[in-house]
Amino acid sequence: MEDPGSGLADTARKLEKLQAVTDEAFAHMDVDELLDALLERVRQILRTDTAVVLLLDRQAQQLVATAARGIEEEVQQAVHVPVGVGFAGRVAAERRPVHVDDVPSADLFNPLLVQRGLRSLLGVPLIAGGTLVGVMHVGTVTARRFTAEDVEFLQLAAARAALAVRSLLSRAERAGALELQRSLVPATLPDIPGVELAARYRPGEASVGGDWYDVFTLPSGEIGIVMGDVAGHGFPAAVVMGRMRSALRAYALESGDPSEVLHKLDRKMAHFEPEATATVLYVVCEPTLERAKVASAGHFPPVLAVPGRPASPVEMKPDVLIGFGMETRRPATTVELPPGSLLCLYTDGLVERRGRSVNDGIDHLCDVVFAGPPERVSAAVMAALVGRRPVQDDIALLLIRRAACGGV
Repeated sequence: MEDPGSGLADTARKLEKLQAVTDEAFAHMDVDELLDALLERVRQILRTDTAVVLLLDRQAQQLVATAARGIEEEVQQAVHVPVGVGFAGRVAAERRPVHVDDVPSADLFNPLLVQRGLRSLLGVPLIAGGTLVGVMHVGTVTARRFTAEDVEFLQLAAARAALAVRSLLSRAERAGALELQRSLVPATLPDIPGVELAARYRPGEASVGGDWYDVFTLPSGEIGIVMGDVAGHGFPAAVVMGRMRSALRAYALESGDPSEVLHKLDRKMAHFEPEATATVLYVVCEPTLERAKVASAGHFPPVLAVPGRPASPVEMKPDVLIGFGMETRRPATTVELPPGSLLCLYTDGLVERRGRSVNDGIDHLCDVVFAGPPERVSAAVMAALVGRRPVQDDIALLLIRRAACGGV
C-alpha cells in the first residue's frame, strides 16, 4: 500500500519547483517570459507533451493563446477561442477543471489540438481575486487519465500564474496608459503673444484615467483651449482620450463655434464609440483675448479671476456629457476678459474629495485663484488643494491669462 505521506511530499517538491519560477517572475520577468518559464516547468513536472495559457480578452469575450510549450503554433497563429465554446471555452465558462479523454472524438473549437495528435487534455481556469484571467491546459499524445493529484497541482499552478499575470499586466497597463496619456498632453504650451499659460498634470495613485488638456491656435488667429475627462480608467480610457482629442482638433479647424465643435464631437463618439462618455469644456478666445466663448459638455465651468475682484465660476450651463446626447446643442457663453484676467480650467480630481461636496471644493478653488502670473497661481492651487495628500484620481489644471497692460 502506498504511503500517503510520500504523495504529500512529492506534491510539496513539485510546488517548491513551481514557486521558484513564480517568485522570480515578479522581479525579473515580463508576462511572456513568466508564462513560458512556468509552462515549461508544468510540462516537465506533469510529464505532458503540451502546456498552454490562453488569457481572457474581456471586451471580445475570447481566450487568446498567449504562451505555449510543445504546441507553439497556437501563439504564432493567434489562436482564439470564444468563452463557452470548445474545450478551453468550456473551462472558462464553467470555471472548473475539464478533462477530455479522447481528443479526436471531442467537440473542439481549435483544430490544432487534433492536428498535433493529442489524445488527452486537462484544463483549469486562471482565477485571481475571484476574477477570471484565462485558462491553462496540458495535453498528451498518448491516452492518459489525469489523477486527482494532477488536477490539484495544475490548479495550484494556475492560481500562481493568475496572480502573477494580473500583477504584471496591471503594472504594464498602467505604464502604457501613463505613457500614452503623457504623449497626448502637450509637453510644452504654445508661445502666444499677449497670453500667459501654465499647466499641471498629476496622474492618480489608484489608476491612470482619461484626463487631458489642450491649447492651440486656429487659422483665424483665435485660441482653442480644451479640458476633458473620459469616463473610466487605465489604458482603454487613455486610448479613447487620444481619439477624442484628435477629433476635437479636427472639428476646431472647421468651426470657431465651441457649441458646434462639441456637437460634432458628440456625433462622432456616439457613432464610432457608443460606450464612451466624457466631460469636455471647450473655450475659443479672440486673438486679442478680450472675449472668450465657452461651451461645456457636462464639465465644471472655468473659474474666472478679474483684477480687483474675487474669483468665481463662469455662469453657464454645464449641459449634457459627450456620449449622452447626440442631437443636443450645447449653448456657448461669452465671457469678457479685461486686461490681467485669468481663466482656470480643471478636472474633477482637483476639487472632489471623499466626505466633502464638489461645491465646497470649487469654493475652495475660487478662494485660492487670483488674477496673477499663471505659474504662481498654479503653484498656489496645487499647494492648497493637493498639498501632501495622495492623489487617487487624475488632476489636470490649465491656466490662461490675458497679459496686463503695462506688465504683470
